Amino acid sequence: MFNLNTTEKNRKALYSGLVAGIAVVCVVVGIALKDHFFSQPVTAPQDIPLVRALTINPVNSAQGYTYSGDVRGRYESKLAFQVSGKITKRNVELGSIVHADDVLMEIDGKDIQQTVNMNSAQVASAQAQLKLAENNLNRYRQLYEQQAISQSQLDQYQSAYETALAAANQSSAQYFQGTNQLSYSALRADSAGVVSSITAEAGQVATPGQTVITLVRDGNREIEINVPENRIDTLRKAAEFKVNFWALPNVAVEGKIREIAPMADAVSRTYKVRISLINAPPEIKLGMTAAVAVAGFSDQPTTVTSIPLSAIYQTNDSPSVWVVNGDIVNLRPIKTGSFGNTQIQVLAGLSPGETIITAGVHKLREGQQVNLVGGDSK
Repeated sequence: MFNLNTTEKNRKALYSGLVAGIAVVCVVVGIALKDHFFSQPVTAPQDIPLVRALTINPVNSAQGYTYSGDVRGRYESKLAFQVSGKITKRNVELGSIVHADDVLMEIDGKDIQQTVNMNSAQVASAQAQLKLAENNLNRYRQLYEQQAISQSQLDQYQSAYETALAAANQSSAQYFQGTNQLSYSALRADSAGVVSSITAEAGQVATPGQTVITLVRDGNREIEINVPENRIDTLRKAAEFKVNFWALPNVAVEGKIREIAPMADAVSRTYKVRISLINAPPEIKLGMTAAVAVAGFSDQPTTVTSIPLSAIYQTNDSPSVWVVNGDIVNLRPIKTGSFGNTQIQVLAGLSPGETIITAGVHKLREGQQVNLVGGDSK
């Protein structure tokens, strides 16, 4: 008779043997796959960025500054009336070109004319008195020669004549003084030039010495600039002045110092400096805005190294640059100086001939390999 318990046991034994066989096969296959896949090293692709480089090449340059100023005349005359009176006529405008002895302004000369008329009458009276004293002196001199009068009487008529002569001279001097004042009622140009300023109008009462017109004489043109007191000494040693004009972008003129104010302005604490223009073209007009570039403060030019601002890698408060050694970059701190719109001056940290990265500096890491593009020198 078939035994059910024996059959069940055989089935369980067969199942256990199949499971064990499958496990053995999996282990063997796993070991084979491990030997196949892990026996060869896995190489990850390396990121070698393309970067723009620049080779350091210092240049000789002298420190310089640029000052703004305006075009002035070499000689500027501040004209004023020599007598007081009400201004009745103005014959010029700003920018008017005048010639020597042209009448620029006039004041009311009625009162001065009356003074001249009075002085003229006094001259006539004094001349009459002088004539009478001269006739009396001649008459009594004859009587004295005839011994008809004494010496003391003749001396009296001699003294009267001298008094009349002095009075006549005095009245004549007053008359000429009055005529001079009458001529002063017309303000005339003392030389040819251009009217640059008018500070009085018709109807205004002018006093003697009050500036009413500023006249710039024909001749040389200059640039007036204001220089801080800490740069005056170095300005005197400047070797070169280049003057450019805002309205004339294609015009550049050489200049030289003509004068430096002996005292600083009380408010701005700057010194007025006049720069004479050498061979100035005629298109340079009064009042134009000018920029005076001053270079060559020292006899020995200094070596200046400048790099693009894009090359700076800021770490905390210390500026650094990526220096290329072969094709590997290393971060190096530098000391910087003045900077402009696109360049910054390097005072220390770089040597001539070294190569630095100028673009993409914030994407690099220490010791990274790079592929250089470009080879500009600075």
